[in-house]
Amino acid sequence: MSAMTDTTSLPQPLDRARVTSARTAVFVVFALAGLVFASWASRIADAKAALGLSAGELGLTLFAASVGSVTGLPLAGRISDRIGASRAVALGIGVGLAGLLAVGLVVDAEGPRLGVAAGLFCVGLGVGVWDVSMNLEGADVERQLGTSVMPHFHAAFSGGTVVSALIGAAMSWGGVPLTVHFLGATVLTVGLAWWALPRFLPRSAEHHEAARAARERHRSAWLEPRTLLIGVVVFAAAFTEGTANDWLAVAFVEGHHLPAWAGVLAFATFLAFMTLARLLGTGLLDRRGRVPVLRASFALAAVGAALVIFGTPWLAFVGAAVWGIGAALGFPVGMSASADDAERAAARMSVVATIGYVAFIAGPPVLGLLGDSVGVLYSLLVVGALALLALTVVPAVREPADD
Repeated sequence: MSAMTDTTSLPQPLDRARVTSARTAVFVVFALAGLVFASWASRIADAKAALGLSAGELGLTLFAASVGSVTGLPLAGRISDRIGASRAVALGIGVGLAGLLAVGLVVDAEGPRLGVAAGLFCVGLGVGVWDVSMNLEGADVERQLGTSVMPHFHAAFSGGTVVSALIGAAMSWGGVPLTVHFLGATVLTVGLAWWALPRFLPRSAEHHEAARAARERHRSAWLEPRTLLIGVVVFAAAFTEGTANDWLAVAFVEGHHLPAWAGVLAFATFLAFMTLARLLGTGLLDRRGRVPVLRASFALAAVGAALVIFGTPWLAFVGAAVWGIGAALGFPVGMSASADDAERAAARMSVVATIGYVAFIAGPPVLGLLGDSVGVLYSLLVVGALALLALTVVPAVREPADD
């Protein structure tokens, strides 16, 4: 994998057992991020009903989480360089969980939409810092191992979302208050993070000095064409994945006239197949390369979205699975591509992640407003259009060795 092609700036190799322990810790932290995210995503339909929101009002409320994420993402690389990835992840976890609990309290009290938006802003802010920091740690572990593991880390995230979505379906079916649900997720996350974070790779003074020197020696990563194009690929991938996260359950409920628990199961189907594709996709990336695999992935995402929109309810479930396969690899491959150069990984990953997360800003309000006009189900046509557009910029993620 290309992330292993530049070794001149790497720290001295660590003991294999130490790196393996760090790999396990990164798996856990990625899975926890998925668990926390899907705890909210699996209850969006319940929150919409409890607060009596229209599709447009829900979209604007979800917009707050997007703004929080894009506020934290540009700062995440510098925060991680300054205090270390483990402390940066801990900071993100603390802020994100505080926001999640606030959302649960406000929804259960049928409080003002502004209160939900404030909580979601904190969720987005915390997750933004958490996301970049854990990806940076994953890239470091990948280099130390000398093998491709980034898609597996993102599979752990997806696996966390699958488990959490199934729990959310049960909670929704049982009418469990959001506060109780989210408090359980918080306790589990804090306990496992307490175990995992001390096992991240150590950061030496030389590491911090190399990162600082790289920032001074190079121009801003925002001025690098390849970095920006990778960001566009990640934007399309994030929109393809994020739209399903935010709207798939609602689309099945309102577009296919299914009960809320069935909508959550459709969301879980999407997540399950995305997880499976991330576990199996590493072999394809090693054998075929990034560009051909991502071309196939975006094409599948477009086909899956079309099946969800135009198919019968049963065929729509098939479409959710195909959509999940298509959405699996764009984001992790983009993260790996941004970290090809170890010295510039933090700066470039922050840029790429920020561009990608703009999809989470644009997605909820755009889909919500379209949903008010044509229905949530048909608003998903935007996903297919962006997936096809992404095919034109996929070559930006090509491995440097192939240039």
